[in-house]
Amino acid sequence: MDTILLILGVICLVAGLAGAVLPTPGPSLSFGGLLLLHFSSYAEFSTGVLIGLGLLTAVMVVLDYLIPIWGAKKFGGTRYGAIGATLGLVIGFFLIPGLGIFIGAFVGALVGELIGGSTRHVAMKAAMGSFLGFVTGMVMEVLLCLVMIGYAVVELVRYF
Repeated sequence: MDTILLILGVICLVAGLAGAVLPTPGPSLSFGGLLLLHFSSYAEFSTGVLIGLGLLTAVMVVLDYLIPIWGAKKFGGTRYGAIGATLGLVIGFFLIPGLGIFIGAFVGALVGELIGGSTRHVAMKAAMGSFLGFVTGMVMEVLLCLVMIGYAVVELVRYF
């Protein structure tokens, strides 16, 4: 059973890191992987580490949705731009694997703002804000996943 927990934990940690740049719940997957390792005999994390990383993961789940919206609003965007950015991100992910999420978020926000009646200048500014918010959130997610992977590696190296 411990070997299964180890394998699933490592898979979740790696999938979480991938999920930090894809439209999936990256930090949540990584935290799940950390918990799986914790419940195996291969790693033991302190309660403080688990609570701290759990809280950071919960905050990141909320911020993942709020940061792009905040970025769009900060640069003059509207709800249309935020919805467009989200739809563009998902569509871009499927149309152009890899870069599609970046291009899709930007183009989606731009199109959303234009549909909402914004001028081209305002729509472009809002799209840039949404894109910057999206990238900022992604960087924060990647860093959090890397921290969790770091903790896991340290614990696994101690065991082996």
